[in-house]
Amino acid sequence: MKWDNVTLFVLAAFGCVMLLLGQITEVLSRLPQIIRAWRRVRQELNGGVEPGPRDEDRTSG
Repeated sequence: MKWDNVTLFVLAAFGCVMLLLGQITEVLSRLPQIIRAWRRVRQELNGGVEPGPRDEDRTSG
């Protein structure tokens, strides 16, 4: 293996790692919005009624 190939491989590997880290950063920065949207979806599927403390106890067990 020549040094040119090693250099290109290292650059490609670091490029892939940087792209992966960028995507992870984007997902983590939007995670609160995703959670809120999921809760709204669940609320709408349950008929638009927000679960109270008693409802949560019945569904968690």
